[in-house]
Amino acid sequence: MSSESPSPLAGEGQGSRHPTSSDGNGYKPLLRTSKIWSPEVIEDIQLKAQLGRYRMQGFSTHRRVPTFDDLTFVPCGLSRVPPEGYRERCETRTVLGTRFARKPIELKIPITITGMSYGALSKTAKTALGRAATRVGTSTTTGDGGMLREEREASHLLVYQVLPSRYGFNPDHLKAADAIEIVIGQGAKPGTAASFLDRRSPT
Repeated sequence: MSSESPSPLAGEGQGSRHPTSSDGNGYKPLLRTSKIWSPEVIEDIQLKAQLGRYRMQGFSTHRRVPTFDDLTFVPCGLSRVPPEGYRERCETRTVLGTRFARKPIELKIPITITGMSYGALSKTAKTALGRAATRVGTSTTTGDGGMLREEREASHLLVYQVLPSRYGFNPDHLKAADAIEIVIGQGAKPGTAASFLDRRSPT
């Protein structure tokens, strides 16, 4: 190799380099700032390529998710304000299934607890969510894999989740539920299988 050839470490910290006529020095970085992807997204893609799977960890996430602190309520848009005071009543009661259901679901708040399966959550956590939903007047969802008896007893309104694969499907559980949720697709862990407790494994 000629002494004038660039060292493999040349340009360290600036990315790999290759010859080009558009650069006055004859070289430019291969890895440049993307106009579409942020550095955090690029780093996440590279780590997934190295691991061969999606990054997973318990009780947290690798990205910031919205919280109730991110919500902004504009009271002036909720009701008309006549000079003598409020005439209209604002309430959070929400009714699901008013068009076709024989027994519509009535929630005290327009917020529900989404499906998280037993195995992803412990029996204690599932029961606690059922109690919490009952106290605030909303519903909770079983998640895939069936219904826990303790969760049904703790939940005033329980939604039974049905998967296209019918995994964990039980007609008795379906009859015991207040509503059903049909899963169209799963976006939480695309391309990877979920990890279940041994006692909940289909085998």
